Amino acid sequence: MKLRLLSHAEQVAEYLQQQLKHGRWRDRMPGVLRLERDLGVNRNTLEAALRLLETRGWLEAQGAGRSRQIVVRENEAPPSLRVALLYYERSDPGRGYMIDLLHRLEEAGHAPFSAGATLIDLGMRTRRVARLVEDTEADAWIVVAGSREILEWFSGQEVPAFALFGRRRGLPIAAAGPDKPPAMADLTRRLIELGHRRISLVARRERRLPTPGGTEQAFLDELEAGGLPTGEYNLPDWDETVSGFQQCVDSLLRLTPPTAIITDEAPFFTAAMQHLARRGIRVPEDISLVYCDADPHFEWCDPASSHIRWDSRPVVRRMVRWAEQVSRGKEDRRQTLTKAEFVEGGTIGPAPG
Repeated sequence: MKLRLLSHAEQVAEYLQQQLKHGRWRDRMPGVLRLERDLGVNRNTLEAALRLLETRGWLEAQGAGRSRQIVVRENEAPPSLRVALLYYERSDPGRGYMIDLLHRLEEAGHAPFSAGATLIDLGMRTRRVARLVEDTEADAWIVVAGSREILEWFSGQEVPAFALFGRRRGLPIAAAGPDKPPAMADLTRRLIELGHRRISLVARRERRLPTPGGTEQAFLDELEAGGLPTGEYNLPDWDETVSGFQQCVDSLLRLTPPTAIITDEAPFFTAAMQHLARRGIRVPEDISLVYCDADPHFEWCDPASSHIRWDSRPVVRRMVRWAEQVSRGKEDRRQTLTKAEFVEGGTIGPAPG
């Protein structure tokens, strides 16, 4: 049997056909310019792919300059919901719990898809997010790590939205995430017990402003409970770039070097470890290092890294249940928290000196 390789246009047509089966678009197909922007495929290939879908009976041409009509085929009714995922940054789709979420939503008959731009791409600006939502055909939205302003905007819209992480507390929006403040309090108390008095938490801007988030406030509260003054040194401002992160760590080391640094994400932990090693600063002998999230890559470390652990499975199940409720026309704005705990690993130790 001779193997036939698909052309670029045929590959794109196969992908678009699968998306049509899953209900990604309804009624009318987006134009070539929109597809080119969303899929990163050149327009000539897209035009050829769309013509193939016409010959297959999935699309009907409506004349020059008009969007193609989508043909609804028997026994291939679209799923209940088209769920747009508005990620925080471009690395989010590769996270294990996001992959699990996509599979579970599809198994439930829904059509999840990336919104095409991330909150970082949009500068976390409400106006740009609103334009994206207006231009995207979606029945519901899942927003990953949204700022307070962004989640306030979504909570006031007619389209149902779910806040995965982010500054959602007290807002009328469905949400889920780990309950990190108690774990952060345990972590901070442990560092104080080990003699640490100069502790800095390097966190994203959305976690610091306009006021500290729940986890960050738990950190500050525990410092004050231990008799330690708090200020910008403990929750520094920094430019969220690679060079900005390095400058932040350098500025902390230059003045009154911290004996412990907490990072709110695992990639910052790795960057800090590398940056400190380059300067001959040992972990944990010279400085203790902790991160506030779980990352499967660190399971290979020996000794284990100190971190905050939480189970993503209840969070994923909660989002799938929310989608089911929305698909049945039921309002669901319940917020749930999953237990998180501090895991003391080999990257913390007694304060030096």
